[in-house]
Order: sequence, then C-alpha cells, then structure tokens
Amino acid sequence: MSKSLLLAVCILMAGSVMAAGKTVVYSVNGQDYEGYYVDAGPQAPLILLIHDWDGLTDYEIQRAGMLAKMGYSVFAADLFGAGVRPTEVKDKRQHTGELYKDRDKVRALMNGALATARANGANIGNAVAMGYCFGGAAVLELARSGQSMKGFATFHGGLSTPEGQGYRHTSGPVLVMHGTADTAISMQDFATLAAELETAGVKHEMITYSGAPHAFTVYGSDRYRADADMKSWNRFAAFLVEVTR
Repeated sequence: MSKSLLLAVCILMAGSVMAAGKTVVYSVNGQDYEGYYVDAGPQAPLILLIHDWDGLTDYEIQRAGMLAKMGYSVFAADLFGAGVRPTEVKDKRQHTGELYKDRDKVRALMNGALATARANGANIGNAVAMGYCFGGAAVLELARSGQSMKGFATFHGGLSTPEGQGYRHTSGPVLVMHGTADTAISMQDFATLAAELETAGVKHEMITYSGAPHAFTVYGSDRYRADADMKSWNRFAAFLVEVTR
C-alpha cells in the first residue's frame, strides 16, 4: 500500500484512533486547565496542538493519536479551562472572543502548556506548534511572540494580525493550509499574511485547497472535505520531518 493511500485510510478511520495518552491537569495564573499528553519517548519531537473553538475534545485526541503513531509526542493544550467545552455557538464565540481580546493571556496559556509538557518529560527543544481554526490563530500568536519553535502550522486558522503586532521575532517557518472556499477567512486575509511574512523575512509556505470551506478537516461535518484533509495532512507530515529532523 502506498504511503498516500495508507494515510488516507488512517484519516478515514480516525474516529477509531485513540492515543495511549493521559489527561494532565495543570495551572496557569491560578486557573486549572485540562490538557492531553501522549509521550512517544524523551527524544521524540513534540507537537503542541491547539484546539478549535469547541475546546479540547475527542477530535484533538484523535489527531494526537495519529501523530503519536508517526513517532511524535503530543501535548494538546487547553485554552478555555478545565471542564469548559462549549457546545453552543454563542458560548464558543464568547470564549474565543474573550481570548482574542486578551492576547497576553493567549500567549501565557500556550507557554504554560509548553512548561507542563516539559515537566512531563517532553522535548520542547524540538517542538512544532499546530492548530485548527481558533487554534490556528493562536499558533500564529505564538509565532509572533518569538517563542522558540521549529515551526508553526495552521489548518483553516484565523490569519489576521492584531494592530501593533508583527512577525519580526518569529523563530521558525510557517505553514498555512487554507480552504479557497472559506467565507469566514478570506483570500484577502491569506494574501495579506503572505505579504507580512515575506516582509518580515519569515520562511513560509501557504497552500489553498479548491472547494474547501472553513473547517474542512473536521470529521462528520458537512464542511469536511476528504481530499483537502488528506492533502493538508500529507503536507503537514512532510513539514514535521523537514523541521524536526
């Protein structure tokens, strides 16, 4: 079986993939958070995985399992708080909106997740940050913060840069995977980010997938596009090899 076909099968069967990981409760600035950690060994590169606006759910755990099978340790961070897993759109907007308004808190939460991963034995010196939707926007926030990482990857994530911020301190290459049919995050946003990264001298690769709407990797959704999901996952897998080897 070819690698591409094998990966496609893994993606389509992801609902049954469960990582041999553990729930980790940790504290950031006096508030408890509930992450998920998969340990692939002390020398394994670490993937910091940031959830979408649902919070840390089975979806991120499934993706963590897929990455663990590829030989990576994964720390799926929690940016909402222990037990906070919104299901209503208004609640999802509330929690993400509060964080969009407090970028310092977003950075502190991701740094707290990295510190927790290190305390659990993860190799944060060889780490990549990845995120979905809201998590993609958070990953770009981490990139702008200057946090030392081997790379940053977003799947259908928010792409706009807050006023007064920029990428001059970004430490690693940026991979952006975006749906051309995304009506929430426009192709103008995509182009603007490309220009910003180029001006800042940040190595980057930005890919759009035709016909793919926002959230094109979310299994079971009417927005899911298997072709774009497989292609973006393949590219991300290659990116991980490129930056962590």
